[in-house]
Amino acid sequence: MSKFTYFITGCNRGLGLEFVQQLLVRGQRVIATCRDIATATDLTALALKHSGQLSLIEMDVADEASMREAVDLLNDEPIDVFINNAGVYGPRDANFGHVKAPAMAEVLYTNAVAPMLLTQLLIANVRKGSGKKLVYISSKMGSIEDNGRGGSYIYRSSKTALNSIVKSLSIDLASEGIAITTLHPGWVRTDMGGPNGNIDAPESVSGLLNVIDGLSVANTGQFYNYDGSTIAW
Repeated sequence: MSKFTYFITGCNRGLGLEFVQQLLVRGQRVIATCRDIATATDLTALALKHSGQLSLIEMDVADEASMREAVDLLNDEPIDVFINNAGVYGPRDANFGHVKAPAMAEVLYTNAVAPMLLTQLLIANVRKGSGKKLVYISSKMGSIEDNGRGGSYIYRSSKTALNSIVKSLSIDLASEGIAITTLHPGWVRTDMGGPNGNIDAPESVSGLLNVIDGLSVANTGQFYNYDGSTIAW
């Protein structure tokens, strides 16, 4: 297996933390970000155990200045695989008649605008890497074709926006040999997904990593489930 450097956002818990754990077991180098390192106890424990293999950077994806400062800390280090995992759900009652502008703007920024801006900031590092993969954790709830239940306006629209951004990136960067995808992790039992999910984080991330391993310019610009099946936009 190739030895890559992975840059992952939102690693203090859930899928992000699981990505870090599984990649460390694989022997990969990981640069993990979170909003507050001081409170990310599980992540800092991993950093102590895997000194030299795991680096932590404090970064708030809701703050463009914070993203710039974080990327500056990389000092032009090559990044082989960027995994945009950070995201928020927003108000759970964001159904028709209950959507508020400030909440919608906040979620759209975190889930769609921030990944776009961070990609622009990080692209020079990715170009220096040998892996050249950009990966964005989305959700099946962002699929327009799959939407048969309505509701959840804020979260759905933010992930649909992310999917549209990623599709355009896959077209614009294909000539550089950069492979790009959005991934649905499944309904996972995490703080965001809740206790009723049908899979756990280890199973989800194991599947997601298999999809990432197989990502290339030949299959760039697709929307995949964690099991490798294709999801309609």
